[in-house]
Amino acid sequence: MKKSSAAKSIQDLQFFGEFGGVNPSISDSSTYTFLSAQSMADTFEGKGEGCYLYSRHTSPSGLYLSEALAKMEATESAHVFASGMGAITSVILQLCKAGDHIVSSRTVYGGTYAFMKNFTPKFQIESNFVDITDLNSVENAIQKNTKVLYCETVSNPLMEVANIQALSKIAQKHKVTLVVDNTFTPLILRPKELGADVVIHSLTKFINGSSDTVGGAVCASEEFINALKDVNDGAAMLLGQTLDSLRASSVLKNLRTLPIRMKQHSANALYLANAFQELGFRVIYPGLEKAKSHEIMKNQMDKNIGFGGLFCLDLGSLEKANLFMEMLQHKNLGYLAVSLGFYKTLFSAPGSSTSSEIAEEEQATMGLSEGLVRFSIGLDYAIEDTFNEMKKCLEILDIKPSNVLI
Repeated sequence: MKKSSAAKSIQDLQFFGEFGGVNPSISDSSTYTFLSAQSMADTFEGKGEGCYLYSRHTSPSGLYLSEALAKMEATESAHVFASGMGAITSVILQLCKAGDHIVSSRTVYGGTYAFMKNFTPKFQIESNFVDITDLNSVENAIQKNTKVLYCETVSNPLMEVANIQALSKIAQKHKVTLVVDNTFTPLILRPKELGADVVIHSLTKFINGSSDTVGGAVCASEEFINALKDVNDGAAMLLGQTLDSLRASSVLKNLRTLPIRMKQHSANALYLANAFQELGFRVIYPGLEKAKSHEIMKNQMDKNIGFGGLFCLDLGSLEKANLFMEMLQHKNLGYLAVSLGFYKTLFSAPGSSTSSEIAEEEQATMGLSEGLVRFSIGLDYAIEDTFNEMKKCLEILDIKPSNVLI
């Protein structure tokens, strides 16, 4: 049977409000009543199916969004969090205990890296960081106490594409849980169908798309989501990383336009990546045919959506990168800002911002040069005009491929 696309699953969503509204009613309550004292006791024991306990556990608005995200990712269930890091940390702490070990991609979001490198050792949980594209290195890093294999579908910021099917086979062989952060590629990849056990999103980025909300999500089996929400030892419940009902409702509304937005982000990024490459600059983008990760991405993706809305441009030095970004902002071609998925182009030098938690020597080892600029391309209607204006900025600053040290 042919699998439905992630985009189609969003189109098929149907939630009505309490009074027949086309949007679900927002539950503006922190706590909920029970019809009997026994039903309250049953809910605390995990038997109160269909009952709401307390908004730190879940809320109707959060549940609507969770159900939508589970459909999008083709998982049994999902749970939403107050941030992407809330989702990531809860998953890791749910799966690991003192004495356990994690194998992670070396190029992950800086906050994820810092959590595994600096924070989890306080709980005697150690991590090894490897080149996720080198399957031999991945397997060799797995130890007897390894519990989690962690990666991003497309890594932040170097755009390394994880071969999720191959990683899944390694994870299954060694009985470890494959956790995949799909923040960069919603709708483009469905990690669960490729063999992932747990899928994580920062809702803050493409899924919400308007840079006005911080949120996260975990999509997985019903058993794992229930464990996360367990009132006695569930990380989601006990760490209190709750997504507010108003924000959950806002994200759900924006989710409905995600297929249209992702196609436009992808088309614009592909155009700019090709255009800068033709000028002779080093460009990192999996949509480029000569990209190392191009074929792996093609074999896993929904080709109707595209290769994603992010690419990296190497300008050789931090000085050149900063001058270029400042001029782009001055010309209203985007914003010098972290994050991604906004309607306007956002750009930053990750080595000195979102990946600054990673030591300089480790950045050099992984190929993260100081002049690398990460672009989250916006929804520009006339992307050709955008490129021509960007090209003028390069000319004014006299930044050419010949004087870029790579």
